[in-house]
Amino acid sequence: HHDDELDHEHDDFDSFVIDIPSIANPDELALRVATAAEEENVLRVKGFVDVGGKPMRLLLQAVGPRVNHYYDRAWTAEDDRRSRLVVIGLKGLNRPAIERILAG
Repeated sequence: HHDDELDHEHDDFDSFVIDIPSIANPDELALRVATAAEEENVLRVKGFVDVGGKPMRLLLQAVGPRVNHYYDRAWTAEDDRRSRLVVIGLKGLNRPAIERILAG
């Protein structure tokens, strides 16, 4: 049945969340994300990043090796001020390798 096909379309993908340390340079992180896309078949990355010494939250999103990042707003007292990225790729992602690349 077609319903079964729809139910299993997501089975072609893996995703996980990674916490990374606060960063000093957003451009260096963008290069690491692009490297993960090229070397480890990462399709999408998105999340918020703590940049040391900055009161603003960095929003990062990537489609393949194309990475965009910008400060979207100030961190608030209620925010959990940590760097957390969602990584999405084809089934069989090498999570340890991707974590190593992204954590620098």
